[in-house]
Amino acid sequence: MSDSRHLQCLLSSLSRCRSLVHLQQIHALASKTGLDTDPLVAGKLLLLSAAILPDALDYARRLFSVVPSPDPFMYNTLIRGVSDSDEPPHHAFLLYSRMCRHSVPPDSFTFAFLLKAAANSKSLVLGRQVHSHSVRHGLDAHLFVGTTLVSMYAVCGRVASARKAFDDIPQPNVVAWNAIITAHFRVDDVTNAERLFDQMPWRNLTSWNVMLAGYTGAGELEAARTLFRDMPQKDPVSWSTMIIGFASHGHFDDAFGFFRQLLREGLRPNEVSLTGVLSACSQAGAFETGKILHGHMKKSGLSTVTAVANALLNVYARCGRIQMACQVFDREMGKKGIVSWTSMIAALAMHGHGDKAIKLFNEMEEHGLKPDGVIFISLLYACSHSGLVEQGYHFFHRMEDVYGIKHSIEHYGCMVDLYGRAGLLDAAYDFVMRMPIEPNAIIWRTLLGACSIHGNVGLAELVKKKLSELEPRDSGDYVLLSNIYAVAGKWKDVANIRRSMNDESVRKRPGWSSIEVDKVLYMFVANNECCSVKEEAYGKLMEILSRLRKEGYIPEITSVLHDIEEEEKEDAIAQHSEKLAVAFGMARMSTGSVIMIVKNLRICRDCHLVMKLISKVYEREIVVRDRSRFHSFREGFCSCRDYW
Repeated sequence: MSDSRHLQCLLSSLSRCRSLVHLQQIHALASKTGLDTDPLVAGKLLLLSAAILPDALDYARRLFSVVPSPDPFMYNTLIRGVSDSDEPPHHAFLLYSRMCRHSVPPDSFTFAFLLKAAANSKSLVLGRQVHSHSVRHGLDAHLFVGTTLVSMYAVCGRVASARKAFDDIPQPNVVAWNAIITAHFRVDDVTNAERLFDQMPWRNLTSWNVMLAGYTGAGELEAARTLFRDMPQKDPVSWSTMIIGFASHGHFDDAFGFFRQLLREGLRPNEVSLTGVLSACSQAGAFETGKILHGHMKKSGLSTVTAVANALLNVYARCGRIQMACQVFDREMGKKGIVSWTSMIAALAMHGHGDKAIKLFNEMEEHGLKPDGVIFISLLYACSHSGLVEQGYHFFHRMEDVYGIKHSIEHYGCMVDLYGRAGLLDAAYDFVMRMPIEPNAIIWRTLLGACSIHGNVGLAELVKKKLSELEPRDSGDYVLLSNIYAVAGKWKDVANIRRSMNDESVRKRPGWSSIEVDKVLYMFVANNECCSVKEEAYGKLMEILSRLRKEGYIPEITSVLHDIEEEEKEDAIAQHSEKLAVAFGMARMSTGSVIMIVKNLRICRDCHLVMKLISKVYEREIVVRDRSRFHSFREGFCSCRDYW
């Protein structure tokens, strides 16, 4: 076979290459025929390994190292690969330094890829250095470089610098316009984003989608709805943006509505839109809707897509159906990546199955998968919610000692939670004080929560002082300390807390609970305006509480305000949203069905007691997902073993 035929065969094979193993085979064939030094073949090999194939960047480096005199394309390709990877940005800049030392002239692609590396790490210092070098080479006003400059400054939160870079582009195209609009949305400057959108000389579909994403990200949902309605055309990104955007702000019914509208218009949901609506099901606890989507996934062939399968697993786990989540993991998932294992371990952790989570982690190791920092967060969470203090301590140290994974603030937070939930408050405080990094508000808030569980007033006051320095206007901190004082009978201090909240105009976050009945999602908010649904729920609740009192129920009113009458205290806790939700479920749902409730805050002691009594007296299974874990109530007992 002639060299030209060999070359054509190699290039054809490279165009079909989908894995590193296949690439290595093609490379071996090219070396055998002497075509590995052909600039076209060498460039294709490098491009595939550096920028296209997964887990092939090290191979790209080896290819690059044997090239005698790499040209700008080869340098740019490797810089691009490093910029798109999880590697530190300075690795890309080391390549640029080598490029300069060997007198290889940088071009617009060089600076664009370097700017992307700076943006990915949000390094304003590196970004400005690249900007300076691009000016020196006369490329700062180049359309590609200028647009990437706009994006880099936007990511780093410097909208004025982004605007200057935009203004320096002689003839900005639609991509540059989209970038500067995005820059304004990043700093919540909706007004100027709208003004720029109106000034655009021409728009493409991406321009409309940028506005949709900006509006939903800023919580301007009605503006997003109006824009979506007026769009000249829509693509899968448009639909996905609306579904995910509305779900992220708690508007689950709207998110489901957009998905149903997508189907009515005869469109096929893609991976992103399906993952988005499954995420809405997870957050809302919409089990029945999730089951319908599961059927749709099987029909459309998307059930084998890893991201969609992970989202489905999360739906079942967060809707209290841990066995169904296990079934998806064991039987329906094809290739399981680290995200799949993490999702399943997190699901077991949420349900208090710490031992099973540890067993699954060991099984993952046996499969040869290397854990990352995220999976250790789920593992430590599992230990803390199951009281496995020694095991949690073991895994925390194993992270660095065995796997070389550096502890993040989240891992330290898990350890504080581990000690705190177990009642080891002194150990938790000592751990915080010995942390090698500065504890943030979440760390101190976790410790304050532990003080609330175990009634440690002195430590709670000390912790609250730290929180006041970091986040003085967080309502949850005031409420926690107030409850600690109330349980301890320190009503004067409770009054002082209430006064401080009024003086600082701090508003308590409203508690809400949701329940899905006949595929319709109902939301209950404590002490909000009345409606027919709430009246029905309240009437049923009064009937339930009357029967529970005959069974010996005494309301837990120790944390309710001291300066109101006993009857008013009982009525105050009776109006908690999770009680209304469970009563509504009992009024509307068949006797054998599981009542699933989602609560945005931690369930209080009285509501927890009521759920246990209902499960015993009425022989009903109730599942409550509060902000930290699942509570499965059966026959008068809770799966948390009163440890939450």
